[in-house]
Amino acid sequence: MIDTNIVLYQAEWCPYCARVRSAMTDLLLDYKVVNVPEDHAQRTVVKDIFGVTGIPSMTDGDVKIGDDDDKIIEYLEQKYGK
Repeated sequence: MIDTNIVLYQAEWCPYCARVRSAMTDLLLDYKVVNVPEDHAQRTVVKDIFGVTGIPSMTDGDVKIGDDDDKIIEYLEQKYGK
């Protein structure tokens, strides 16, 4: 496993989040998960960090990517890919 500072804001039922988790598994990344409520109005932590309530959203140190699985996966492959 590769130690990272990644925090993934997600939900288990979200197919876009599953894509990101799969990419992280393929890249052997160790990361933290924050499961968010289904109700967008209750996702205050995501709104505070990213300015949006959509998921998946991710931080990696100073890098913040909100509500975009494609951009998250692209970032992960560029930074951690072989």
